[in-house]
Amino acid sequence: MKLILLGPPGAGKGTQAQQLAKKRGLVQLSTGEMLRAAVKAGTEIGLKAKALMDKGELVSDDVVVGIIAERIQQPDCKSGFILDGFPRTLQQAAALDKMLEAKGERMDAVIELKVDYNRLVERIVGRYACAKCGEGYHDRFKRPKVRGVCDVCGSTEFTRRADDNAETVTTRMIAYYRETSPLIGYYFCRGNLHAVDGMAPIEEVGAAIEGIVDSLA
Repeated sequence: MKLILLGPPGAGKGTQAQQLAKKRGLVQLSTGEMLRAAVKAGTEIGLKAKALMDKGELVSDDVVVGIIAERIQQPDCKSGFILDGFPRTLQQAAALDKMLEAKGERMDAVIELKVDYNRLVERIVGRYACAKCGEGYHDRFKRPKVRGVCDVCGSTEFTRRADDNAETVTTRMIAYYRETSPLIGYYFCRGNLHAVDGMAPIEEVGAAIEGIVDSLA
């Protein structure tokens, strides 16, 4: 099973990908992690990426897709994988499809997490985490059972991401709608786009995604 999760920052792609990967025996693939691993391993494509990075240049789409091609050949991807955060542009989507088609494969489903902008901003701006164990909380939707004390480890220290503010979120949303939202039309035309309500509770979103995956199995 080969899946892509689409949605703006804060839509919950990472959380859903992680849960689905555990349930289905899939591998959650992050291009950043794959890039670092390829560079560290000194593979041919990793060395090419390192040369670009050492010059301060952006790694090209072809190199990123090459790293994905290399990664999905590894044994742990035999049951399938979930791409988290890639592709971000039409050019990347086309390059990814071309690579898969050369192998006689294609993405089984692209799942869009549909969101409401104002509610999404509220979700992102209000989130924080335990500084010790990383457990996530929210000012409104998920407070610790005991005020100021982490439910998991008992720590009294919490942290917020510096970029979790309304201004930064708006900037990131503009970038998403400009660069990434055109992928919705692209995958709709390819016939493998599915949509779920990304603003529903985490468990409901997960169940909806599971339903889509079950229908494809």
